[in-house]
Parts: sequence; C-alpha cells; structure tokens
Amino acid sequence: MFGKAACLSLIAGAVLLTTSIGVPQLRAQSMIDMVDLSSPQFTQAEMTRADIEAALASLPEGETLNLFGKALNKLDLSGMDLRRVNFQAARLMGATLAKANLEGVNLDSVWALNSDWTGANLKGASLFGTQLIGAKLDGADLTGARVAGDFSKASMKGARLDGADLSADEKNQSMGLMRGTFKGTNLEGASLRNANLRRALIEFTDLNGADLTGASLAGSELGGTDFTGANVDGADFDGADVNNARIGAMANAGKAKNLDRAKNLDRAFRN
Repeated sequence: MFGKAACLSLIAGAVLLTTSIGVPQLRAQSMIDMVDLSSPQFTQAEMTRADIEAALASLPEGETLNLFGKALNKLDLSGMDLRRVNFQAARLMGATLAKANLEGVNLDSVWALNSDWTGANLKGASLFGTQLIGAKLDGADLTGARVAGDFSKASMKGARLDGADLSADEKNQSMGLMRGTFKGTNLEGASLRNANLRRALIEFTDLNGADLTGASLAGSELGGTDFTGANVDGADFDGADVNNARIGAMANAGKAKNLDRAKNLDRAFRN
C-alpha cells in the first residue's frame, strides 16, 4: 500500500514512473515537468465563486464542502471564509485567495502556481505535497501549519510561519522526499519563530531580517541563502549545509546553536 505522500500525489495527477517489475513509483515535488499545465484541468474552472458561496450558504452546520480534485483555476475567492472547505487535490492555478480565511483547511496536493494568497489566514492548515511555485503569500499567516510543499520563487515577505512544521517527512522517502521547499523564495522579514525546518530545502532564498528565533535548521540545505539581519537567537544549525550562504551579518549569531557544526562552514560568506 502506498504511503501518504504517494497517495496524495497520485490524486493530484502526477505522472507515474514504472519499474521493470511493473511497480509504480513517484517523483515527489519535482512534478512540474510531468504534467500538462495547458490542459483544461489546469486552466479552466468547473465552478464559480457564486457556486461556492451558494454551496457554503446551504451547507448543514458541522459539515464540510468537499471540493476534492476540483478545477478552480483563476477564480477570485479573495476575502471568503473557507474554513469549511476541503480543497485537497484541487487546482487553483492563478487563483486569488487574498485575505481569505483558510484556517485549518486541507490544501494537500493542491496545484496553485502563480496564485495570490496575500494576507490569507492559513493557521494550522495542511499543505502536504502542495505546489505553490511563484505564488504570492506576502503577509500570509501559516502559524502552526504543516508545510511540505514547493514554494520555490514565491514571494512570502512578512509571512508568519511561527511553530510551522516545514521538515522532511521521514516516513515516505521511498516515494521521494517530501519537505518544505524554498528555492529562490523571498522570505524577507518573515517570522519563523520555533519553526521546524529540519532537512528543509532553502536554497538561494532571501531571509533578510527574518526572525528564526528558536527554529530548528538541523540538516537543512541552505546553500546561497542570505541571512543578513536575520535573528538566529537559539536557532539550531546542526548539520545544516551553509555552502555559499551569507551568514556574516546574522543578528545574535553568537546565540545560535551548533553553528560550528554546520556543513561547509568554510565556504559560507562570513564578512
């Protein structure tokens, strides 16, 4: 039986790779080149905002509106209260959810490239296998969220990820390592206090002025990332790869944990 990462990704429409003995395998997270982003499921919408509003208005108390796997591309859902919606495996390509309330919502395996979540409430939401490449999440609140998706090239200036779990999912490595992926992401001024970033991929990312107080960066990949002005008081760098990372102007660097045990420390920019 497939693990959680495999099942969710299969639902999301990922292409299967087959071994010589016919056992399907899955390449996790690096799936963008394996799907047809010009197809109707990634470009069209099978519901309107009005349809969703009407469905929520008639929803019995205590029940959830199931939009599992729905094509909702380019819809404007900004400002809506969507806490009673299940978006698992939905397509939200280019959609607008600015200032929407998605606290605790299931966004696992959602495809939402170039979407807008500015100022959205995503506290405690689940974003496992979620594709948010190029998305805008400036000022979004992901406090306590489970984030094991791809946020590469996303803008997350001033976003809040306090206590969020961005760590690698150790249980599903046979199906590809699922973890928070931030390649070329703008996290300037973001708050990641006490966040779990163990084995996360955070390469060539802007962490200027970010608050990493008490965060765990153990085993993470931080190559080329800019920590200028970032508060690392109590942050754990044990085994983190800081190759070509700018760590010389970190705030409270003397209070960081295990910085001397970081990998490629001699290749980091210390000045």
